[in-house]
Amino acid sequence: MTLLGFIVAFIAAILLIPALVFFIECAASLFFGSGATVTRPEGVSLAVLIPAHDEVNGIGATIADVRSQLEVGDRIIVVADNCTDDTAAMARGAGAEVIERFAPEYRGKGYALAFGTNYLETDPPDLAIIVDADCRLTPGSLDALVAQAMQTQRPVQADYTLQPAKGSPLSMISAFAFLVRNRVRPRGLLQLGMPCHLTGTGMAFPWLVLRSAPDLGSNLVEDLAMGIELALVGHEPLLCTKAGVRSELPSGKQAASSQRRRWEHGQLATLFRYSPRLIRTGFARGRLGLVAMGADLMVPPLALLVGLLVLVFALAGLVALLGGGWTGVGIAGVALALVTLGVAIAWVGYGRTVIPFRYLLLTPFYIVWKAPLYAAFLLGRRERQWQRTER
Repeated sequence: MTLLGFIVAFIAAILLIPALVFFIECAASLFFGSGATVTRPEGVSLAVLIPAHDEVNGIGATIADVRSQLEVGDRIIVVADNCTDDTAAMARGAGAEVIERFAPEYRGKGYALAFGTNYLETDPPDLAIIVDADCRLTPGSLDALVAQAMQTQRPVQADYTLQPAKGSPLSMISAFAFLVRNRVRPRGLLQLGMPCHLTGTGMAFPWLVLRSAPDLGSNLVEDLAMGIELALVGHEPLLCTKAGVRSELPSGKQAASSQRRRWEHGQLATLFRYSPRLIRTGFARGRLGLVAMGADLMVPPLALLVGLLVLVFALAGLVALLGGGWTGVGIAGVALALVTLGVAIAWVGYGRTVIPFRYLLLTPFYIVWKAPLYAAFLLGRRERQWQRTER
């Protein structure tokens, strides 16, 4: 094997690790069971926090959806954050408590959540649930979240998926990738007895746990980072499959690209920052849950992982033809096969109702569509400020 062949094989071996993690999670999800029904314990005070920035068109429906699942004494607090429309008035009219924050230089969901949490300090609930202003809850979700969070005294994450924009094959593929990230892989982790990451909405926290969360300010993926920080201090999040949160992908191409850029740049930055720390700390403390969270975080966005594997496989093949050895081809081929099998398992087990098989054949175009997003990250042109996604 030549030096170039060794380098390519080494890169392929690095990519084999997240490919193997991805496959294990997807395979384990097939053995997932529905579990027993849950009942909300009596006497638990609940506050639902809804951060909202210029959400006048959808906040009323979200509040109505949440109110339909509340019990007597429960509260809804809308944080109207740097709003320039009538979000606050609409929320009050829909029956929510409303607090307003005006600090244009400090924009982002993390700031809004900190503001809302500080407001609750004067009359703290037993449990707080965070729901985004553009989301809908499936029936029984609040009861399920309350029951599991109070029983375990840990953060709890609802099943959160996105519906694709109508008539957009790329949106269907994106919704499927989101489904794999937020439902298939967390269910696999749950089946293996491991914690999950927080995904941004439908998150329940016992009050004392929430108060121990760090102030994440303008972090682009504040929910993901908050779950990691809580796990590091002993509060590993759990998936609650009895609770569901649904939202929609933006229909406009510009809005969709902006949303994906913010999410995936934030996820990649979090990967590099936290994955080694989680794994190192998990082994040092003998906490397998932290190791599992670090390994899960090591898996990059699916389009990026597939794109990198295809590129390395092709490069390894070229090197092999030039006499550099076939080891890289073998390792990259195994990694690519594992990811392909994982995707197939996810589609058969969960994705057939989201995306017809024929649209999966357009995946290469989806990867090309997202390539500039990843190139911008690698070249240092990263998204660093929170931006609201246009609905």
